Amino acid sequence: MVEIKNLNMDELKEFVKELGFEPYRAKQIAQWLYKKRVKSFDEMTNLSKRARELLSRKARIDVLKTVKVEESSDGTRKYLFELSDGNRIESVFIPEKDWNTLCVSTQVGCPAGCKFCLTAKDGFTRNLTAAEIVDQYIHVQRDVGEERRISNVVFMGMGEPLLNFDNVKKAVEIMTHRDMLDLSTRKVTVSTVGVVPGIDRMAKEMNKVKLAVSLHATTDEQREKIVPLNRKWPIGEIMRALRRYPADNNRRIMIEYVMLKGVNDSLEDARRLVKLIKGIPVKVNLIPFNSYPGAPFQPTPREDIEKFQKVLWDHNIAAFIRDSRGQDISAACGMLRTKEKKSA
Repeated sequence: MVEIKNLNMDELKEFVKELGFEPYRAKQIAQWLYKKRVKSFDEMTNLSKRARELLSRKARIDVLKTVKVEESSDGTRKYLFELSDGNRIESVFIPEKDWNTLCVSTQVGCPAGCKFCLTAKDGFTRNLTAAEIVDQYIHVQRDVGEERRISNVVFMGMGEPLLNFDNVKKAVEIMTHRDMLDLSTRKVTVSTVGVVPGIDRMAKEMNKVKLAVSLHATTDEQREKIVPLNRKWPIGEIMRALRRYPADNNRRIMIEYVMLKGVNDSLEDARRLVKLIKGIPVKVNLIPFNSYPGAPFQPTPREDIEKFQKVLWDHNIAAFIRDSRGQDISAACGMLRTKEKKSA
């Protein structure tokens, strides 16, 4: 049975053709799926009963089941979803004053193995399909209501997006197609821990969306201790890939940097970071470490983060402190899944 949200527009047109439908039916079906967000083919009332019955036999719409939702006092919502094979993933809805953001997962678990990440402790199970990625948006948008449209999507949840490139690319195509979810490419961000072949593919195949790179250190020796994939793609290779990337001041690369007390937060680290990214159109997000039970690291004190930030600004590098949302719920990536697993 076809997961219909696994099809981009060209594939949906081909699927409709194979079923013997008129070509224009593809756009009609897409509007029901992505604009009206229906849960069954029976709701597609401008299709004949025979067509709806045929679609019900050949395809399915929802591939996720909501297991739990936690809501923070700041409006952040954390979702735990179950997949058809029983595996579970997380998504986070983050409301802002003028826009709403959804953080989506791309894999069950994560193979990157970053030492500060709770998701990494469970290892890697499998890639998500494009349908499973897109369905996170559909389910959350239904839940929060159409009056709070999700305008921004960040691929920063469970998993390493560029190790699931093909499915992430297809999900982006569905999210940004005008007859599907119709998001602006400028409002979609794909994050990577530094998968250089993926960055190069993004440059050629997916460069209209934003790129974020989780750097987290300024020397290979330092980074290998917290980001094991650095042994495969060290900092120098990552920086060369970023210099090849088609970025500019209107579409800067985001450098993500989790602040770990006594590990990567010295002023010398800040000065090395300046040298690494000099000449690349970037902005830097300094992220206070979101601790969890048994975490091997401690958060950097706020005053030290601000000193680090000042070094960057003094060298004309835009640097922002990205405070975590949802502090009163299971905010850290993987925390809700872990908590529910322990309680089961």
